[in-house]
Amino acid sequence: MDSENFKSAYLRAERETPSVGIASGVRQEPTLDEARSELAQSLSRVIHTLFKDKYGPLVGALSQPTIEEMLKQFEGNLNRAKGDVTLVAQELLDRILPPSSRHRR
Repeated sequence: MDSENFKSAYLRAERETPSVGIASGVRQEPTLDEARSELAQSLSRVIHTLFKDKYGPLVGALSQPTIEEMLKQFEGNLNRAKGDVTLVAQELLDRILPPSSRHRR
């Protein structure tokens, strides 16, 4: 983009009025439950679209509430795994680089 096009685009953007959310400076962040619900809804639609011809009514078992519950379980397992990985990493680090103490010298 050359400088003249960039300048005109910048001036046009300055003249146009921004939307309400941008103008007020307040950005609405979705909560974790809202984000999980939207993701579950999208996944449900994609799964239904992809597999409805092959599996028919069996796809109904993967409805939005089922996917939301699976996502909640995944988050819980991920939190537990994060703690386990932290412990393992700390143990490996302690074995590779032992802490300096009078007892280990």
